[in-house]
Amino acid sequence: MPVVAAAAGIGQDGLVPGSGGPAVLPVIDVRPLLGRGPGAARADVAGQIQAACRQRGFFYVTGHGVPAGLVADLASASAEFFALPLADKLEISMERGGRAWRGYFPVGGELTSGRPDLKEGLYFGAELPDYDPRVLAGVPLHGRNLFPRQVPRLRPLVLAYLDALTSLGQAVLTGVALSLGLDGGYFATGYTADPTILFRIFHYPPSPPRTRDWGVGEHTDYGLVTLLAQDDSGGLQVAVPEGWIDAPPIPGTLVCNIGDMLDRLTGGWYRSTPHRVRNLSGHGRLSFPFFLDPGFAAEVPPLPDRAAAADDGRRRWDGQDLRAFTGTYGDYLLGKVSKVFPQLRRDVLG
Repeated sequence: MPVVAAAAGIGQDGLVPGSGGPAVLPVIDVRPLLGRGPGAARADVAGQIQAACRQRGFFYVTGHGVPAGLVADLASASAEFFALPLADKLEISMERGGRAWRGYFPVGGELTSGRPDLKEGLYFGAELPDYDPRVLAGVPLHGRNLFPRQVPRLRPLVLAYLDALTSLGQAVLTGVALSLGLDGGYFATGYTADPTILFRIFHYPPSPPRTRDWGVGEHTDYGLVTLLAQDDSGGLQVAVPEGWIDAPPIPGTLVCNIGDMLDRLTGGWYRSTPHRVRNLSGHGRLSFPFFLDPGFAAEVPPLPDRAAAADDGRRRWDGQDLRAFTGTYGDYLLGKVSKVFPQLRRDVLG
């Protein structure tokens, strides 16, 4: 099984190595956001993020500081897990995760728009002890993670990756805030002061040629930002104004895209972009989407002033009007994920 590429991969000219051409999606070096970089450098990154969010809703992140060895080791351990017999993988099935909604699901066990996806996967989230007040209260999607006994190294790798990506996600949101004319700490001191952290590891078997079997069908993500590591198999496609385009893997980068709550916060000025996956590589594909979302109990009203100044009138892919939503982010999230796993919705949420 291919592993996630770990080498640096984008030149200062923005060209994809070996291709002779530019990246299909913008490539943004976020190093000025990771520390106390010069104000001019941070402003430049923020301008690039604004253009990417307005034009594509997707961009590649380079200079992110996530250790290449961590990504490679996580990919290796994940491949080891997915190679296990099904009976071993089902020892940590999601049904065993209870209200925390964690664990393994087999191929076809997750639905997108009502259709089974051609993928299997592991669900993780922030690791919370049993005495955490939210766990004691039975708040859905909160609790301990399930880890396989057969691959003991997966646990420390997942927890280290959660820490690294949470820090990176907060830095990217600093750039997003600046891109909207807000204080750089707007999200970190508000919506993501206690964020909802979700992490998935997916394995996509090859889609049979000349079929319409999608690893995951057309969808948008639910929260603020997603950061995706992917192996070298390809298969990710993004809906842009000119049509569907491929978002090929670029070594050393992560893919970043905005979700429904950032769409709602900006009144549609930044639009969450539909995407899908079809693995035509002829071998298994690994991907690692990490979601940094508002706090579970946070309400998400539109932002003031410029951030909500424009709506280009485009209809969403699913016809939904995010401005009409009321309630907390947890309400929105539960409504979405319960459609992905109908059986869990019945068993866990009642």
